[in-house]
Amino acid sequence: MELSGEAAMLDLGRRIAVHARIGDVIALEGGLGAGKTTLARGLLEALGLEGEAPSPSFAIVQPYDVPEVRLPVAHVDLYRLDDAAEAEELALGDYLMDSLLIIEWPDRLGDALWPHALRLSIDFAQDEAGEDARRLTADVPDAWTERWSQI
Repeated sequence: MELSGEAAMLDLGRRIAVHARIGDVIALEGGLGAGKTTLARGLLEALGLEGEAPSPSFAIVQPYDVPEVRLPVAHVDLYRLDDAAEAEELALGDYLMDSLLIIEWPDRLGDALWPHALRLSIDFAQDEAGEDARRLTADVPDAWTERWSQI
């Protein structure tokens, strides 16, 4: 999927939010500045968050709860972690009982990413006009197959 501009990335996040459920994991992969946080912001906005969501780079885990959003969300940025053992200390699995989990830099989990995670990889590209764009590749697990076809 090709996405031109920030508005397209926000819109994709909004469309995904319509289908998001408690217990889902959305893993956002891509280099610095690829648009992971922008996509997450679109998702959070569609879930009811008013105002701009801060990047969780320094907090690592930024929780959002009802009524701030229509369903609880943990927005996680693992960029600053050095290895998977540090991620274990965050007990991210606990969030799956009652929240949606959005994870930036999921590669920092090593092999511990849940098999039901929707993996979205964002790469830098150019659109037909030669403008900066993003190419999004989705690894869609069974839990998302039907929902993804509606996005």
